[in-house]
Amino acid sequence: MRTVPRRRSAVVIAASIIQAGRRALSAIGASRSTTRSAVVALTVTALAVAGAVTVTATTAPAEAAALAAAVEDEGADCPVTLPGSLPANAKLPDPFKRIDGTRITAKSDWRCRREEIKKLAERHVYGEKPAKPASVTGTVSSTNITVNVTHNGRSSSFSASVQLPSGSGPFPAVVVLGGFGADTAAIRAAGAAVINYDPYAVGKEGTPRNNKQGAFYTIYGNTSSTGLLMAWSWGVSRIIDVVAQSGGSILKADAMGVTGCSRFGKGAFVVGAFDQRIALTMPIESGSAGVPIFRGIPGEGAQSLSSAYGEQPWLGDAFGSFTGRPNTLPVDTHQMVAMVAPRGLFIMDNPHIANLGPKSASVAALGGAEVYKALGVGENITYWSDIQNGSHCANRPEWSTPLQQNIQKFLLKTGNAPGAIRISSRAAGNLAEWRDWQTPTLSDGPSIPPSPSASSSPSAPPSPSASSSPSAPPSPSAPPSPSVSPPPPGSGCSATGTVQTQWATGYVIQPVTVTNNGTATINGWTLTFTLPAGHTVTGSWNAAVTTSGQTVTARNVSFNGTIPPGGSVANFGYQVSRPNGNTQLPSGYTCAAS
Repeated sequence: MRTVPRRRSAVVIAASIIQAGRRALSAIGASRSTTRSAVVALTVTALAVAGAVTVTATTAPAEAAALAAAVEDEGADCPVTLPGSLPANAKLPDPFKRIDGTRITAKSDWRCRREEIKKLAERHVYGEKPAKPASVTGTVSSTNITVNVTHNGRSSSFSASVQLPSGSGPFPAVVVLGGFGADTAAIRAAGAAVINYDPYAVGKEGTPRNNKQGAFYTIYGNTSSTGLLMAWSWGVSRIIDVVAQSGGSILKADAMGVTGCSRFGKGAFVVGAFDQRIALTMPIESGSAGVPIFRGIPGEGAQSLSSAYGEQPWLGDAFGSFTGRPNTLPVDTHQMVAMVAPRGLFIMDNPHIANLGPKSASVAALGGAEVYKALGVGENITYWSDIQNGSHCANRPEWSTPLQQNIQKFLLKTGNAPGAIRISSRAAGNLAEWRDWQTPTLSDGPSIPPSPSASSSPSAPPSPSASSSPSAPPSPSAPPSPSVSPPPPGSGCSATGTVQTQWATGYVIQPVTVTNNGTATINGWTLTFTLPAGHTVTGSWNAAVTTSGQTVTARNVSFNGTIPPGGSVANFGYQVSRPNGNTQLPSGYTCAAS
């Protein structure tokens, strides 16, 4: 991105919201992304000091460990029908309002509302991010990662170098896009590995939109309408696939972060928004096509939308019709910020360069933070533009401590430092000027399904790995019902599963609650259960699942294996396909503590 340093007159934050309180927050809803076993004690204090707002919270380290998902897109089974008309709206779209016009009321509703935002962003902003290809293979060593992809008869490959920190692994890792602007020394010093990812190997700059080049376009065609930012995101997702398949002896697939500066900050932002396995997203000075709200860029003197669209094919081809009329976009970047929730997000910005749109970026962060707060995880987002050095993509002392704290909290899973909103008075946005909606108080109750009018055709939804819009909702005539294996008296562990939703040819069971009935701490568990004939597991999360015939074995992953006496974990889930009309459900769960 071209940057033209230009001083702005100081913009003083008109007001700071002061919130005080301490709330015990139980699991955030019924879906995997929102069934968190830990309780978060949250106190928010807003301090208006030189444009700074500090969010203070107390979070158990175990809570951070459960934030990253085990799948790329948890809401892939949610039915989404995109709107046919796009009325103009000068205000930021309401992130809590479904496409059908109703507002979400429960924290668990966010899973499918997020999927709506994802589909809107793919259609109108970035282009589609395809699901995991048919074959993804590769290798992980202490110095290198190789990725080999085959799909629909086409193959491509790329690689990334690895730099490990001192100590013994396996290590969490931060994918660094482009190799500049990120403080890689600080990342490694904090105990995380650095994966040096060349986005141009996956999506090259300097190519016309009708002849895009790179590993992504080798697979999906050089006339694909998907822009480079989403192609780069797809590449990082394939790296995570390979790390996950490697056995975890060197790098941890459930402790991955991403960062980058300038155009690579745009890429890092999109990576974190569109892959829920990313535990920590850290875009730096991303500018137009990155964090700043599209609606605010024309009035701020930032790089224009038409310039960002034309400079490189970063954005999807469809965005070309919105460069002069962003008010007709059904989404804006505050919703992409919200897509990262409840995972860690640390946005670093530069208020000294108006061309980067820092005022609009602060509005995006404040708007997205409302979703974080509604989900009860307001302490998981940091926005920091209160810096002295105005050089583009410089390493800054102001960011050193929050960088280390975010790595500790979301990757090492040893810290509990609260997030902070520190907006420089040079470029302070006012969210109140941009919204006509209020933040709801979301309940901890069960998910409320979307209106039937938001459904698509009456066929079965895809498995969680699918990226295309699901074509059918769960049958409204088949309400969730429990499938329970009664816990045996005495010691050991037991498990119960709840049918979250079901339709003619499939169902989703989540959560599966594993309970420690004994007097000693369990440090690992294994579940076995039997599927009815013809039933097949098509996706699972938060457990290592294998099948042999109709017998399914599920073993805990790193963050949910420890259960104290009398305690339980409730974040394992799975999806199953079944023959049409076969309404049987899995038989009882057998639990063994290890």
